[in-house]
Amino acid sequence: MELKPISQQVVVITGASSGIGRETAHRFATRGAKVVAASHGEQALQSLVREIEEEGGQATYQVCDVSDFEQVQAVARKAISEYGRIDTWVNNAAINLYATFEQTTPEEFRHVFDVNVMGQVHGCKAALPFLKQQGGALICVSSVESKVSLPLNSAYASSKHAIAGFVDALRRELIHEDVPVSVTNVMPGTINTPLFNNARTKIGVKPQGPPPVYQPKVVADVILYAAEHPVRDMVAGGAAKVMILGQTFAPGFMDAMLSTDRVGFQTQKTTEPKTIDAPNNFHTPMEHEHRTEGDFNYKAKGYSLYNWLEMRGATGPLIFSGALGAAALLLTRTYGRGRHTG
Repeated sequence: MELKPISQQVVVITGASSGIGRETAHRFATRGAKVVAASHGEQALQSLVREIEEEGGQATYQVCDVSDFEQVQAVARKAISEYGRIDTWVNNAAINLYATFEQTTPEEFRHVFDVNVMGQVHGCKAALPFLKQQGGALICVSSVESKVSLPLNSAYASSKHAIAGFVDALRRELIHEDVPVSVTNVMPGTINTPLFNNARTKIGVKPQGPPPVYQPKVVADVILYAAEHPVRDMVAGGAAKVMILGQTFAPGFMDAMLSTDRVGFQTQKTTEPKTIDAPNNFHTPMEHEHRTEGDFNYKAKGYSLYNWLEMRGATGPLIFSGALGAAALLLTRTYGRGRHTG
């Protein structure tokens, strides 16, 4: 399967108002792609398109609640009416809730699924009729939590697991049909975006992700690579790869580590108070939060050696993964018969 150079592509990006989506939109436009940006917040989209045009790029936008299939279909129609086709579709929109499972209401759990899972289902369904016409790339941004669930994230983690599940099934169906559409699951680690400011929280403080933290451009690098190279899965950030290998080879060790207060819980908490009533984007957009980067610039890494090697076809990632896999096998002998929950 051959994908077009980015400079010749029309790219649709959902969740484009801030964070990973906004950075990715800028990067595609800088490389010459025509960008269709979609999100829930119109002011943020207007400022994004204005910035891209001021930099000499081409972009348009469509306001969209991804949980509504009709609105997602309108995004696809916008791309066709403006630019005549779709070459790459990036599903990126997501919300988060920080709470224990018992604190999470059924309604909250369902809403996380409506946005995070059904939003991507809607994106795939809207994009596929057009991608199948001439081929292209379907890129679904999930999370390291599609493989490794963190405490306080039961709704978010399960939604990301669901994305990985339906993406695998879809990919296999398209391969069976010999359809020239590449399907990639991108799994970022902890990324310095406004996600943590935007999240609804019941833990009493503003949340954060466990270290190390990467800048959004690390994920954008991976997404742009997948738009030109038909790859199956890509992890954004070497630390996320470590976590996935740990979960694969030593789940008992991961249970023991992530259930500790110090590693599993305190690493997700800042010291900044935040109540459940504080502004969040759980149901409505936070128009002022249209930044690319979040509040953790002081500790965020602007690169990933693992991804740098991977995208250059180096053997480094294989050696890296093999060494970690061997270490994980040793750990599972020690902890694999540890705490069992079912």
